Amino acid sequence: MSATDDRTGWPALVRDRLIEGARAHERMAAERAGVVAEVAARIVASISAGGTVLICGNGGSAAESQHIAAEFTGRFLVNRRPLPALALTTDTSALTAIGNDYGFDLVFARQVEAIGRRGDVLIGISTSGASANVIAAVEAARARGIVTVAVTGGDGGALGRLADVHVNVPLASTPRVQEVQLSVLHVICELVEQACIASEEKGGRG
Repeated sequence: MSATDDRTGWPALVRDRLIEGARAHERMAAERAGVVAEVAARIVASISAGGTVLICGNGGSAAESQHIAAEFTGRFLVNRRPLPALALTTDTSALTAIGNDYGFDLVFARQVEAIGRRGDVLIGISTSGASANVIAAVEAARARGIVTVAVTGGDGGALGRLADVHVNVPLASTPRVQEVQLSVLHVICELVEQACIASEEKGGRG
């Protein structure tokens, strides 16, 4: 090990980062539980009425879009019917065609215009709240009567101010924001799954 490759401080760094993450989760639990529950309620209402959950984001947020869509269409914790959800980040032909012909800012908005319907829910994920293509998607969704949810970090940016429901992780650290966002989205999946199962047991659709 070279003098510039001293790893003796690594365990302390690990502890520091995990403690940061734990404190961030505790803050969200204390300050944002109600709005997270509201998102789940909006999704349940949409699915019950035949709606679809659309999800978009860039980079790590694109991965989370696909992750959460899979939790809905597959399963989260228990077996139940598949729930309608679509990540707008997965069709490379659409993304590259729209990006080439109309610009990258419209790669999600054009898809919302094509397949989004009144009563659907659009979740836009952005650690900064400033992602132009996610903002454009929310604008397109609002014009069509689609419920819009922003999941952001920092101060929420323009995206947070535009959405119908805003789940903000009020931190500057992108890794910590992403970690809490995933936990929040998982809780939403659990709440929606519980509600849909309960409705099925009662003979309902949602």
